[in-house]
Amino acid sequence: MVRFAGVGVLNTLIDLGLFWLLHPHLGITVANFVSTSAGMTFSFVVNGLFTFSSERLTLRHALLFVATTGTTMWLLQPLVIHALLLVVEPVIVAKVLAVGFSFVVNFAAYRYVVWPRTDHPAPSVPVGAEGDGPA
Repeated sequence: MVRFAGVGVLNTLIDLGLFWLLHPHLGITVANFVSTSAGMTFSFVVNGLFTFSSERLTLRHALLFVATTGTTMWLLQPLVIHALLLVVEPVIVAKVLAVGFSFVVNFAAYRYVVWPRTDHPAPSVPVGAEGDGPA
């Protein structure tokens, strides 16, 4: 979790910096798409190799990462920002709070979907459970 948080700080700085620069010109949704895409690219490489110790990054990892992170960052996060703007100002405060929400959702998605642990022993199958005969 410490490595994930460290990588998260760096990709959040990328995300927030770009969002802050682009928001006045592009609006929330487009600025968020561009800024989160840049952060996601950094996050994919560094979290995959450093945080979750993947020996290599595969197309499967990339597709699962884009599916899970894209859902969080491109769908959920703009919705959270808009909802938060009903109760907080300015927009950058709503964005920072939405990043906190995304942190939790993304960690769970990466740990259990994109880079699940494979060091757990396979469950043993009881003798006779294969369907070869009466149990």
